Amino acid sequence: MSLTLLAVGFLLVLVAAYRLYGGWVARQFALDDSRPTPAHEVNDGVDFVPTRPFYLFGQHFSAIAAAGPIAGPIIACQAFGWLPCLLWIGFGVVLIGAVHDFASLAASVRHGATSIAEITREHLGNKAGRAMMGFIWIALVYVIVAFADITAGTFVGGSEELRAAAVNFNPGGAVAAASILYLGLSVVLGLVEKYLKPPLWLTTVIFVPAAFAASWVGTYISNVFVLDHRTWGLLILIYCCVASMVPVWALLQPRGYLGGFILYAAIALGVVGVFFGGYEIQQPAFKGWDVGGMTGTLFPFLFVTIACGACSGFHGLVCSGTTSKQIDRESHIKPVGYGGMLAEGFVALIALVTIMIVVPGSIAKGTAPGTIYGNGVGQFLTLIIGKGQLAFATTFGAMAFSTFVFDTLDVCTRLGRYIVQELFGWRGRWGALTGTLLTVALPLYFITFAPPNSWSKFWTLFGASNQLLAALTLLSITAWLYQARRRIAFTLVPMVFVLVITLWALVALVAGNLRATKIMEGRLDVELINAVASAALVLLALYVALLALFKLRGDRRRGTLTPAHTAASLE
Repeated sequence: MSLTLLAVGFLLVLVAAYRLYGGWVARQFALDDSRPTPAHEVNDGVDFVPTRPFYLFGQHFSAIAAAGPIAGPIIACQAFGWLPCLLWIGFGVVLIGAVHDFASLAASVRHGATSIAEITREHLGNKAGRAMMGFIWIALVYVIVAFADITAGTFVGGSEELRAAAVNFNPGGAVAAASILYLGLSVVLGLVEKYLKPPLWLTTVIFVPAAFAASWVGTYISNVFVLDHRTWGLLILIYCCVASMVPVWALLQPRGYLGGFILYAAIALGVVGVFFGGYEIQQPAFKGWDVGGMTGTLFPFLFVTIACGACSGFHGLVCSGTTSKQIDRESHIKPVGYGGMLAEGFVALIALVTIMIVVPGSIAKGTAPGTIYGNGVGQFLTLIIGKGQLAFATTFGAMAFSTFVFDTLDVCTRLGRYIVQELFGWRGRWGALTGTLLTVALPLYFITFAPPNSWSKFWTLFGASNQLLAALTLLSITAWLYQARRRIAFTLVPMVFVLVITLWALVALVAGNLRATKIMEGRLDVELINAVASAALVLLALYVALLALFKLRGDRRRGTLTPAHTAASLE
């Protein structure tokens, strides 16, 4: 089958979904620009800041589109073939992922920009809300552990994709230097936007090329930032603490805006490769229902492996934690929420293409997804700059991948801080500082004492917990809609499907990790920790689901399905 034809069909599905199904979903929430959003009602200049939709889309898109939609499809294609991956990405992103993101953002805006956990507490009771907070916090800790460990390792020796490029500089130092320059540019952009207030086109023309130049400059100062793995891990967590505390305009917004353009560039290169590269599909369409190993069955592990490429609970945290506090008008919810997830689905397609065009057997077993993605994007870039620049092109692809990973860390820390503050009712700067320190405490312990490269083992649990969080988020939103006597099928059906799939996966992970557990003196047993965490997540999820069932049945019997505040929030 033609690669170009597949891509055209996929794009047509996304465009039609945005206009038709996305428009229908928007009408269910009765978006109204005359209603003031929390960004205007609070507007504290720190977390609540009305933001132009194009600027906010870049920040939101770069926050949600990290390593998940890139690594997941590549891993899944290697295991099961490209056809199951393509089908799940297409149907999943339209009917589940984009609906989840849109509904999360709309619900948070209508509830004063509170978190999904707070929305759960309001509609399902205090016990359900606290259980949801615990679930979210555990999931965020796993994100921070995995991403901080990946980034620290990349800063030390360079990612596999950089080493594969055979470049003549320190690959780890180059990534570190480029990342530091990128973050420095973000801070400068934030200050310029805050105090000089230039037109957006002018700052874009100046700072976006500078962000791309950071990758090139990093290759020339690659020996300046050379530290060991543990030191980089500590510094990254310190950065996360600082980034969690500063106002969103100072780092989160400008960093996300610049990161969005790097992501746009990767997408553009993917388009060039797909439509003008003349590549043929080399990988088999389907490899089998069970390919062996702890996670070798298509059901349920195809879905949790692809994870963010089709549906991600982490997106609900971004929507309700930071993006909802910056929505200027309610009509912006559709392009930012629903449109942002569709764009991530296309990112997943590009990642899938980078493995689809590889000849079977030419990739060594255990090759990292970043290697495949970096090489693929590098090949696409050489179509523009020439084959003689393959080393630099592959380096850019690798640094882009590292940037996507790094951008997620401070968002996760800020969201974890929000959760701790809401859970204990801590307000003010001291509450924010305490919440931040508690959020990074366990990642600090893991990075300090866990065996090297443990992120790969943490990542498996992250994928399952991530989609289970999406199911619980849809459960809370379904309860809100049900109490207001609105349509619920468009959130109920996806919720049931994802809930069953992810609970199935987590139970399998509990059993598999317990079988693999080996107590090692003086070292963390990652499998045992994963087994305990998986069991805790299963119990918390079942607890929330049962509380929801009992609460809604009780409301129905008492005839209290339309609380005044709930009905008003949807009219």
